[in-house]
This record gives sequence, C-alpha cells and structure tokens, in this order.
Amino acid sequence: MSFEIPITKIVKNLSPSATLAMSAKAKEIKSSGKTVYDLSVGEPDFVTPPHICNAAIEAMKTGHTKYTAASGIPELKKAIVEKYKTDYGLEYNTNQIVISNGAKHSIRNAIFTTIEIGNEVLIPTPYWVSYIELIRLAGGSPVIIQTEESNNFKMTAAQIEKKITLHSKMLILCNPSNPTGMLYNKNELEAIADVALRKNLIILADEIYDKLIYGNNKFVSFPTLNNALRERTILINGVSKTYAMTGWRIGWTFSPENIAKKMGELQSQETSNPCSISQYAALEALTAPQDCVAEMLNAFSERRNYVAKRINEIDGLSCPEMGGAFYAFFNIQKHLGKKFGGVQIDTSEQFCLELLKQKQVATVMGSAFGCEGYVRASFAANIDVLKTAFDRIADFIENR
Repeated sequence: MSFEIPITKIVKNLSPSATLAMSAKAKEIKSSGKTVYDLSVGEPDFVTPPHICNAAIEAMKTGHTKYTAASGIPELKKAIVEKYKTDYGLEYNTNQIVISNGAKHSIRNAIFTTIEIGNEVLIPTPYWVSYIELIRLAGGSPVIIQTEESNNFKMTAAQIEKKITLHSKMLILCNPSNPTGMLYNKNELEAIADVALRKNLIILADEIYDKLIYGNNKFVSFPTLNNALRERTILINGVSKTYAMTGWRIGWTFSPENIAKKMGELQSQETSNPCSISQYAALEALTAPQDCVAEMLNAFSERRNYVAKRINEIDGLSCPEMGGAFYAFFNIQKHLGKKFGGVQIDTSEQFCLELLKQKQVATVMGSAFGCEGYVRASFAANIDVLKTAFDRIADFIENR
C-alpha cells in the first residue's frame, strides 16, 4: 500500500501563474520544432546592459559572494534613496527599505506583514495575476473593483468608497497597469488618496513600470501627493523591467520603519538575503548613466505605437490607450461564440489556446486578470516578432 503525502488546502487551491503557464505551453510547441511568436511574458527582450553585467563580474572577483544583511546591502539601499530623492523628491531613509528577490517577493512580504484572516484587500480589475493568490495565501479576502474599458480601466474614488467595509485594510494600486498599460494622472490619484486617508486604508503602490511612460503622459509616484500618505503607503519597485534584469531578481519596498523592520525579519527567516552578486549589479544599474534606459524606452515606444495601430486595424478589436508598461489589453468580445479553424471559441482562454495552436502566437487570456473577453499581448518583443505575430493574429481573426 503506497503512501501519498497530503497537500495543505491552501496550496492545493493555489492557481499557477497564467502568464508563466502560457509561456510554458509556448516552449512546449517550440520544442517540437515550430517557431513561436511569444507575446505572453512581461519580460524585455533586451539583454542586460554590459556595464551592469561587468559590475556583477567584478563583484564576484572581489569576493562579494557571501551572505549579506537579510534586507540588502547598505550601498544599494543608499542608491535607492538617492534615486527617489532625485527623480521624485521623496525623502526616505535606508531603514525604510527592504531589498528582496524581485518585486513579486517584495509584494509578498508587504502582504504577509500587514494582511491576516478577516482583512479585505481592494483590487481593481484587470489585475496582475499574483495579487489575488498572495492575498489568499495570507488569509485575506480579495474584494474586486470592476473597471470598464470605456474609462480606460481606471478605478474611481466613488467605486472604492462603495466597496469599503469595516474589514477593508488595503488598496492595491498598480500604476502603470499590468495588464492594460493604463496610467493614472495626478488628479485621479489625488481623488484615490483622499479616500485612502479618510477611510484609513494602507496603499500597496506597485510602481515597477515607472520608467516606461509614453508620449506626453506623466508618471506621478503615489506618496508624492501628500506627506500623510508616506506613513500608510508600501511602495514597490525593482530593476527587472527598467534595466532588463528580470532574472537577476532584485526588487524593493519603501515603507514605514516598523513595517520595514518586520518585513526584513520575515525575509530573514524565509529566504535570507537576495543574491549578493545581483545586488551589486543593481547598484551599478541605479548609479551609472541612464542612457540604456532611454534607448530601451525609445524601442518600447516604437513598438507600442505599432501594436496600437495594428490592433485598431484588425476587424472587431479595440484597445485602450497604453500610457505605460509594455502591454496591450485588447477586446475580443465581438469574436467570442464563433468558430476559428473549425473550433468553437467562447472564452478568452480558448481564444489564446487556439491562437497558439493554429498560429503559434502566445498571448494571455483576460480571464487570468479577472477580465473575461480580453487578451493581453506583451510588446516587450522585437519589432519583427511583433509584425509577424500581428499578421498571424489578423489572419486568425479575419480568415477563420
């Protein structure tokens, strides 16, 4: 008689990351010898700039290969403080920073340090895929604020107020947005801030895409709106998107000192320090000239304009303005309930799976982000891949 190790209910009910799941399916098809045009993962196609890689090599040569303080090296914390002071006029100290194994880990630390059973966390749709699961793992309850394409998927202060109960503790604000690329302006953020202050909410401000802003749009860091917000905001950022450093796994939080201290202690028990070599690479990224950021932003801007044009040209698709990040979140509702290549498609998941099978284009279903009837396509791929991918999407829709 065999023995099967029981799995806890909380892990058994855990959903895998949809973006990583679609990427895995794309790799499976690639392994069969087919070319796949992968628009599923939010990962810049650029390699990490050479000066950052060289800093990592130098760190290894000089012996920075041992444990560091659990919450990160002082040099990197100081560089982050200086960066925020220069870029946004925000005055923090190094005791308010915890450096973690990527921004996702930072978000996990923030949620597990502040949310427990009985707490509600307000989240606007569409939402990044991991927010919901991380809240549930902490014992909290996600409360969804439904936004609309007609309002560029922006939640309003009035919508937030309607969802607040005696159990509401946190509001998650992803700006610019993954998956829509939506960007809040200052007036909209001020209205949200007013509700947060009046209703005593913690704000988890996920600003990982703050340097990827397009056209005449302006990014406003949430705590800059009001000094009182700093004592109730946990700010999330990292190097992965801005510097093409996804695999280096360096993210961080700014928070009140008592919260930062406890997040650091939590991290010390669970993972210890983030990779020492990656920390020195991130230090170089933040303190060296920022020419590489401008170059990548120019490329992303070109791709964004191209993708917006192609979506608007394809029959029955629509897409709100992409003010930041590198995602297009396009509406496929006019095509649901129809057959594609002889296969009936009723959901965004079926649409994405058939698009991958029939045309070898990998995207992510809107249902993974809490928004059925939409598809997310990342334009963090080179322009030739994007051109071929959208030719195939057009053919999939228009010649079914």
